[in-house]
Amino acid sequence: MTERAESIESMEQLALVWRALVLDRDPDADVRDLPGIAVRWADCRFAFWNCVTLTETDAGAALVEERLRQAADIMRAKRHPGFLWLFEDLLDAEARATVRTAAEKAGLEYAFPGTGMAGDLLPLPEPAHPELTFVRVSTDEHLRAYADLNSRAYGFPLEDGRDGLLGSTLWKSRAHAYLGLRDGVPVTCAATVEADGRLFVVLVATAPEWERRGYGETVTRKALYEGARATGLTRATLHATAAGAPVYPRIGFQPNSPVGFYGLKQ
Repeated sequence: MTERAESIESMEQLALVWRALVLDRDPDADVRDLPGIAVRWADCRFAFWNCVTLTETDAGAALVEERLRQAADIMRAKRHPGFLWLFEDLLDAEARATVRTAAEKAGLEYAFPGTGMAGDLLPLPEPAHPELTFVRVSTDEHLRAYADLNSRAYGFPLEDGRDGLLGSTLWKSRAHAYLGLRDGVPVTCAATVEADGRLFVVLVATAPEWERRGYGETVTRKALYEGARATGLTRATLHATAAGAPVYPRIGFQPNSPVGFYGLKQ
């Protein structure tokens, strides 16, 4: 698969998976495919469930400027904040060079970087870590622990993560979502979701006090292992934060498109 094709795959995987996740949170959520813009907005407190992204390939500077303005207008009309996910390799060279300025002009500000990644890497051997046991998310208690780990890892109030995940049926049935337990206490989590012949890795998190012990890598391997065993799929995709980007190549993922996250200016 060419680099450009993998960048398109990365954007399309986001739009596909987030459609399912957002509609799981709220069947009446704003899920639309507009010209050049995919809207996936639950309008809940969990900011990752409030998403717009640009979908055109080789968009030039003028078109990107217009799409950024439209995306910002959509975001302003919502109650809760969220992010524009911008796959930079889908823009043409001029648009890439001027996108930060165009975003600021539209009323957006750069929040943090990410990286699209993919790999034909499955099946993996069954993972193990001497300090961890694993449990699949299947109860409200598990789901609360999963939400709280994500809130703590990403610096959100606990109620934000709970607003995004509590009450979900998808996370307790269709997702291969796992908690890693240390001495019976949840300290790390990861999930995979089936999407168009691939496994998509989503919401990997480790409690801040237990970072740099290999927990996140191991629980990600567990979610991939169980997802592949259940589905027979061999390709996986994800979007990594800066903290996770060094970890995933050790599993077999390769980076494709840089992803810029933008929020509305305060």
